[in-house]
Amino acid sequence: MVPPKLNIVPQRAEHGDAGDGTEGVDAAEALAHEGWQLPSNIAQLPSADRREQLRILEALLFAASEPLAEQFLATHLKSNDDVSALLEELKGFYASRGINLVRVAGKWAFRTAEDLSYLLERHATEQRRLSKAAMETLAIIAYHQPVTRAEIEEVRGVAVSGGTIDVLMEIGWVRPRGRRRAPGRPITYGTTDQFLEHFGFDTIKDLPGLAELKGAGLLDGNLPPDFTVPEPTDAAALMPDELPLDAGEEEGIADELPLGDGDDDKPAGAA
Repeated sequence: MVPPKLNIVPQRAEHGDAGDGTEGVDAAEALAHEGWQLPSNIAQLPSADRREQLRILEALLFAASEPLAEQFLATHLKSNDDVSALLEELKGFYASRGINLVRVAGKWAFRTAEDLSYLLERHATEQRRLSKAAMETLAIIAYHQPVTRAEIEEVRGVAVSGGTIDVLMEIGWVRPRGRRRAPGRPITYGTTDQFLEHFGFDTIKDLPGLAELKGAGLLDGNLPPDFTVPEPTDAAALMPDELPLDAGEEEGIADELPLGDGDDDKPAGAA
């Protein structure tokens, strides 16, 4: 009887001692280098260098009191590092955790996972509720910007109190952009980055559209057939029909707005 032949299988190099230039590389990378393939349900660990980059971004974002721009984060990494790809990877890592990495107003920040927000309600500071007039004015500015006070009144159908716009500017959600190239050079208004951050939008284009507003019950079901929701834009640059504000003019804008109680209940143009 012929004895069975034994095949000698070369021993795989141990982690950190692959013998072919892979010293110090993570186990997953060493195995991949030798031809091993990870199962589809196992994520490949980042290399030591990339892991350190992720740790740096994580530390910066965790300690920040406000969202951080990619340009700022890039100053703490190597010049050839792909900051966008690293942030997306970090975002994926936190996707199923109690805090998520989100992009707001074009910047990055850690936020409590939406489905766990109820746990923190007891710690939330009670804020003063905006009046109906202020909410309507804010919505018109957000969707129609850049927009003047007269244009806001035309949409609402009632006069807009200067105090209403003043409150929105005091909160930091609305800013004067410039002046319209029209008789009287009326001031134009737009939203701010603080507005986007508060409502969790990356850009103003993330505002809900007509279908979403109807689904949320925020619009009357008996709308005119030709009713549409304008596509919002918050370009920082002035539009062709806008003039820049004069130096120091922004601080005195509120003084130009007529104040008074009850203005929001008057038809537009009423004395």
